[in-house]
Amino acid sequence: MKPAALVLEDGTVFHGESFGAEADAVFELVFNTSMTGYQEILTDPSYRGQGVLFTCPHIGNVGVNCEDVESECPQISAAVVRSISPVVSNWRSEEPLPDWLARCGVPGISGVDTRYLTRRLRDGGTQKAALTTRGTDPEELLRRTRDWPGLDGRDMVSETSCRKEYTWEGDPGSQWMEDGGDSMKGRRILAYDFGIKRNILRHLASKGAEVIVVPSSLPAKKALEHKPDGIFLSNGPGDPRGLPNIVATVKKLLDSGVPMLGICLGHQLIGLALGGKITKLKFGHHGGNHPVRDERTGQVWITAQNHNYVVEIKSLPAGKAEVTLRSLNDGSLEGLRLPDKPVFCVQFHPEASPGPHDARDVFGRFFEMIERSGA
Repeated sequence: MKPAALVLEDGTVFHGESFGAEADAVFELVFNTSMTGYQEILTDPSYRGQGVLFTCPHIGNVGVNCEDVESECPQISAAVVRSISPVVSNWRSEEPLPDWLARCGVPGISGVDTRYLTRRLRDGGTQKAALTTRGTDPEELLRRTRDWPGLDGRDMVSETSCRKEYTWEGDPGSQWMEDGGDSMKGRRILAYDFGIKRNILRHLASKGAEVIVVPSSLPAKKALEHKPDGIFLSNGPGDPRGLPNIVATVKKLLDSGVPMLGICLGHQLIGLALGGKITKLKFGHHGGNHPVRDERTGQVWITAQNHNYVVEIKSLPAGKAEVTLRSLNDGSLEGLRLPDKPVFCVQFHPEASPGPHDARDVFGRFFEMIERSGA
């Protein structure tokens, strides 16, 4: 392996060994505490513009395959790990992780003290950073890092959304879905793609519904011309405050009376459409072990999460939204419903694969809402 260097915006430099592509990258550095599922993490479009620091110390041992991806290619800007496995041992593996990242143009650094670096980000907050695997001078990397505008207020969705609508027909990963029956056959779900994960589409289609995926820019009027039985607002990257046109579309969709579910960015967009405010978390929620409490029943779910921004609970207009779920780690908003409309949303990822399955019934509740609506 060749030398690699990671530079934080505060000037701290970490040296290690390179893997993946020979390249430079500038990004927002976040840490993920999941112990499994690195391929799903690497291909999650919500990570666009970010580099991922894995707290799991050993990455790459099961290789990569075409069935576990959440999108066509890696979405992260860079990978930071303690140790990259030189040996792949899994019957489903099709390619070693370093080879795949190299082919896709994503650089990585190993041999970094990830425990120390995670504590730096936890205590000091998320930082901009730069990585080189081709010997760029650290001073030059620091200049690029500080000149980079970051993600706040930017429209990152335009980089991850589909360009034209399509009907979801499944993919190789669909074979691992449990047979959900056909109770939704004849129903049509319109899914807005802000950076949608494939496992969300698999869940939406699991009971036989027709799932039409549309670009993030589709106006509400055009969406309703599809005569959907349900509307889904997907996850996606970046700051929802940089998406005023999409927020305006969501406002119109909320008034349509069509049952609606939002996940992650979709949840935040609903919060903004209701008049709420968005703030940035100190270091975000990224991992597969986040406890969330159902405020109605007291039940606690373990959830997978990936977001840097959150809807402020106190900013939601009184009477327009009911808080249904809160984080037990920091008390932040994890779910809400509208008392006068068939709409609800969650901040976490109930589709996480691999990940905790506690919250999978979120999709079941959406299906029940569609059936009750009589649309």
